[in-house]
Amino acid sequence: MDCTTVAVSRTVALAPWELFAVFGTSRGAGWLFGARCDEMRPGAAVSMRLPLDDRGGHTVEVLGRLGSVVPDAAIDIEHTQPWRGRIGLRFAPDGPRGTRVQVRARVPRAGVEWLLHRRGLPLPEPVDDGAVRLGAITTASGPGAVYSMSAELMAELAVAEINADGGVGGRPVRLISADDGTEAARAADEADRMVRLGCRAVFVNSTSDAFEAVRRRLDGRGVLVVHTVINEGGGAGRTVVRFGERPGAQLDALVAPAMADGSRHWFLVGQDYVWSHGAHGAARRAVDRAGGQVVGEALAPLGTSDFGAVIERIRRSGADLVLSSLVGADEVAFERQSFAAGLRETTRTVSLVLEESTVAHIGPAAARGLRTALGYFQDAPTPGNADLQRRYRDAYGVWAPAVTALSETVYEAIHQYARVLHADPDSSAALQARALRGSQGGRRDVIGARTLVRPRLYVAEVSDSGFAVVGETS
Repeated sequence: MDCTTVAVSRTVALAPWELFAVFGTSRGAGWLFGARCDEMRPGAAVSMRLPLDDRGGHTVEVLGRLGSVVPDAAIDIEHTQPWRGRIGLRFAPDGPRGTRVQVRARVPRAGVEWLLHRRGLPLPEPVDDGAVRLGAITTASGPGAVYSMSAELMAELAVAEINADGGVGGRPVRLISADDGTEAARAADEADRMVRLGCRAVFVNSTSDAFEAVRRRLDGRGVLVVHTVINEGGGAGRTVVRFGERPGAQLDALVAPAMADGSRHWFLVGQDYVWSHGAHGAARRAVDRAGGQVVGEALAPLGTSDFGAVIERIRRSGADLVLSSLVGADEVAFERQSFAAGLRETTRTVSLVLEESTVAHIGPAAARGLRTALGYFQDAPTPGNADLQRRYRDAYGVWAPAVTALSETVYEAIHQYARVLHADPDSSAALQARALRGSQGGRRDVIGARTLVRPRLYVAEVSDSGFAVVGETS
């Protein structure tokens, strides 16, 4: 893999041990790009904001894990978003009370292409090699990047496995990937590019806004559109399929158990777009059926980082239960701030879009006790899961981001699509959509025998060691 190495250094007026001790905390934000890390151990989640220009006016959030840690001397970060790379930090004494910090970043070709594309330059176009092309729109940057960390890797793994098995009809499969930056308009533009490059199907592993923008842009163009993450439902059509969990089923599994101790007053927190609108409608119905009451609601723009006013509204409302439909970085910020403000002392929270990557960035203390219901967890006893985990780690390494409900579905969807093409390589997008819907639940799939349209749900609660599955739906 071709890499460009970028190195910078600076001197900080703290001894190495003092500097190392504040890495990832609010006290250390000024000396290393606002790095956030709750535990100084290999495998711990870390984020930082890197400048994209000399003035620091434009930044990008890098998400990854600590690969290695040498106390007071060195930190290596293996990151996936917005590209796969490595950042190394080295600490050396500089005078009696100073430390010289060297930061060295390895930026692969994909990272350089991402940076140039973000500045408006076109991505290189693949040569015509006769491959069956399909597109995958994921979210490598913006507030949605947290939940999408392993989505592109899982799409790549599915394609690699299909090609290792002979491709489709003797032709290799080529994946065309794109980052929508958690922006619907960018997702639509990337879908346009994919169709121009000959993609017969576009898998949207992003927000409902992004899906809707892609669906509208590609309507009538004979291209299959598959939405592969949790969504509010609706929007399907002759050439459109929506996989993933639905909030109505999640809430049926979560609301009544949350009220078993007598709590009944709910406050709903979400984003001001179609996903939370649909989810909160389902929540009001589920709460009413269970004999509870919704006492307040707050809808924030996607990309909100300060939830102080929302938390104060929850306090004043008298709520003892909170439902969060927030996604990605917004969910991370809300849960961390709720914990820091002591809100968990008087309320319990269930969250609809809470998977392993989001929990890792919320941090162990702030995430403890949160509950959700999803169709997949990496530690759930699902048939075939252990072998999938082994293949994934063999391909991408021990510090690759977790396989989650929001990335495993795109992996299975691509495998199912390949089987549809095997059966009828020249079928239309409408026939492919019909075949995908008809294949659900009728055979043992890559992970268990299940449907991707209405998956069986595992109910799980965050403990000190991650998610603990406490129940499942029939």
